[in-house]
Amino acid sequence: MSSTTDHGAGTDGTPGTPPSTDDARSDRLEWRLTIERLSSYWLLGAGLFAIALFGLIVLTLVQQSIPIVSEHSLLEMVTSSNWDPAQEEFGFLPAIVGTIYVTVLSMAMGTPIAILAAIYIAEYAEGRTKMIVSSFIDVLAAIPSVIFGLVGLIVVVPFVGDYLAPALGAHSIGLGIVTVSLVMAIIVTPFMISLSVESLEALPDELRESSLGVGATKWETIRSVLLRAAGPGIFSAILLGFGRVFGATIVPAMLIGGQTAIPDNPFDAGETLPTLIVNDFGELMSLPLTQSALILVGLILLVIVWLFNFGAMLVRRRLKRRWQY
Repeated sequence: MSSTTDHGAGTDGTPGTPPSTDDARSDRLEWRLTIERLSSYWLLGAGLFAIALFGLIVLTLVQQSIPIVSEHSLLEMVTSSNWDPAQEEFGFLPAIVGTIYVTVLSMAMGTPIAILAAIYIAEYAEGRTKMIVSSFIDVLAAIPSVIFGLVGLIVVVPFVGDYLAPALGAHSIGLGIVTVSLVMAIIVTPFMISLSVESLEALPDELRESSLGVGATKWETIRSVLLRAAGPGIFSAILLGFGRVFGATIVPAMLIGGQTAIPDNPFDAGETLPTLIVNDFGELMSLPLTQSALILVGLILLVIVWLFNFGAMLVRRRLKRRWQY
């Protein structure tokens, strides 16, 4: 009788759980806390490693750029249009102008298409149609850039040289800035569409129902409510497209023509900052000053992209606060 009463009681005679159960729960809790602590340390270490890696890349580029900067003024190189490494003339202006041309034209062609396509997929397409269109967009995003470059050589180059340029009163051999811009717009559009669709689909249905409930049409709801609410995400998609176009290498190297002179019009052949590195780095590695100049071009690319992304991050935060409230 007493053994039955004592079973399940604590040391003070009151009912309670057996000590072994409390110990097991304490061990499990301590183990979970240890795992959580280690996970936080691991994430912190990963973040610090990323920062350190970025800093190491910047320091390496700066160190390798010192020889050319000590011989030539940075302002002189940025504003000069003469690129002749054999004569120690390192003018970056043609590549800078070509990069701006390609980026602006590609984004001008790709951004409206991406936003309209994202609106159709997220708000209008349904069922099987939506699945097919979304799958097609994903397939386009997964195609390697070099494949687009090959198709550009076979299809876009003759189209620009034989039809588009003459129709606009210009002369072109097919290779040039417009050709690169057309292909890069096709490459970058699927990425912007996918991110924009995710931003629109992440919005709560209450936004749509509230707007439609007060008498707004579907298009008015999309234009005045959904695009404003999804604005920061769509802006991020555009930034991703900008970064992809600005740093593109293989397609411009195949289609831009490689002319180190300031183009007179968008149909002319040209050069971009990434293609300047690709076209000249291999064969001119034996020339230390030229190698240093090309590394400086890489540093300029890195700084421009970082400054743009940092400024865009500030703008995105401001837009998010404004559109949410």
